Amino acid sequence: MVVSKQKVQFPSLTLDNGVTLTNLDVAFQTYGRLNDARTNAILVLHAFSGDAHAAGVEDGKPGWWDDMIGPGKGFDTDKYFVICSNVLGGCRGTTGPGSIDPSTGAPFAMKFPVITIGDMVRLQKKLIDSLGIKRLLAVAGGSMGGMQVLEWVAAFPDAVAAAIPIASTWRHSAQQI
Repeated sequence: MVVSKQKVQFPSLTLDNGVTLTNLDVAFQTYGRLNDARTNAILVLHAFSGDAHAAGVEDGKPGWWDDMIGPGKGFDTDKYFVICSNVLGGCRGTTGPGSIDPSTGAPFAMKFPVITIGDMVRLQKKLIDSLGIKRLLAVAGGSMGGMQVLEWVAAFPDAVAAAIPIASTWRHSAQQI
C-alpha cells in the first residue's frame, strides 16, 4: 500500500465566528493512488482524539483504521485513493493552539479562536480542491468524523457522491464500498 505523509499551507480561512486565520497548515496522509480522472477519492474523517494516520505503520504504530484501509479491505487502496487530514484546531500538524500566531510570533495557546465543524470542513474542502478533486466518491467518519461527514453533505452536496457517517463498532463489520 502506498502511504504518503504530506503538508500543505493555505493563505487564509475565515471562521464562522468572523476571525480570519492566516497561513494555515494542513497535515494529511494519503493511501493508494489517485486515478487520472480524479474520480476515486475517498475522504476519511477522524474522531476527536484521532489524526491523519488512519492506516499503515508509522513510528511502529498501526493507523487508527488500519483494519479498514488497504488492499482488499473495506476502503480498498487498489481501487480507491483515500485521504485523511488532521482537523483544524488539532495538535498533529494542522493549525491549532500549538501553532505560531503570525501576529505575535508565539504559540496561539489559549488564544486560539473557537472553531466549528463547519470551519474544519471548509479547510478540508480547500485541501480537496488543491488536489484537483472536483467530487469525492465518498466521505466517511465516526464520532466527530461523522459530524464532519454530515457537514460535508450540507455545505458541499455537489462535491460528495456518498456520505458514510458511522458508529465506532462499524469498523469491524463493514462491507466493501
